[in-house]
Amino acid sequence: MKMEAMARAKYLRISSRKLRQVMDVIRGKSVDNASNILKFLPKKAARLIEKVLAAAVANAKQKQANLDQENLYIKTIYADVGTTLKRWLPRCFGRANRLRKRTSHITIVVEN
Repeated sequence: MKMEAMARAKYLRISSRKLRQVMDVIRGKSVDNASNILKFLPKKAARLIEKVLAAAVANAKQKQANLDQENLYIKTIYADVGTTLKRWLPRCFGRANRLRKRTSHITIVVEN
């Protein structure tokens, strides 16, 4: 019987474009393999995705007590665009440039 569990992190202060670069590396892989890959990737996005992946595995174990983690794989993983914080940066001659501080939402679905 197929069982799936989901975990989501919202309003993370990183752009979804940076998250998707890391997500493309682990999409469709087993959970153990993906966590090993994320552990050694030198990116901030890898740390954030690793936490959400651990939460998805914990949710799967909560749903099914005798779950074997070796059979879990990443069924779906995606990053949505969150709200954008708009700030101003002063420039010379009384001008200002807009700074867009982007946020993202991560969703991971694991299945056995």
